[in-house]
Amino acid sequence: MKITIVAVGKLKERFWADACTEYLKRLQPYARVTVSEVADVDPARAGGVDAARAKEGAAILAALPASAHVVLMAIEGKQRSSEDVSRHLDELALSGRSDLAFVIGGSDGVDAAVRARADETLSFGPITLPHNLARVVLLEQLYRAFKISRGEPYHK
Repeated sequence: MKITIVAVGKLKERFWADACTEYLKRLQPYARVTVSEVADVDPARAGGVDAARAKEGAAILAALPASAHVVLMAIEGKQRSSEDVSRHLDELALSGRSDLAFVIGGSDGVDAAVRARADETLSFGPITLPHNLARVVLLEQLYRAFKISRGEPYHK
């Protein structure tokens, strides 16, 4: 399976980068996972929030693999347990969709064009997470999903 994570903004603090690096390393036996960071756009310099979202949206769309099944991370998306995420990834792979992309938008959300490109939305629940933490949680849940799928123990 090939997984692309497209995220707005860079990980500035080392502890976020270290956490992501650790989960990317753990994911290596299960999938080819890459992270594509697109620049966050300052609304004050872009002519407003809508203009900033549009610029970020264009960069997100450009970073998405053309054939990918796109999952937009959004608070209003479908909530799934870890077991459900695992089953869903298996179902996608079995149906021939082994090229997946997850999108983590910027602090002002994503442009309508990105929402239109998404095949589904996924939520970690009704809480608001900082985007850096959302990236770590997504990587951890992907790792957990592969462990569940293979019946392997998950070391805490």
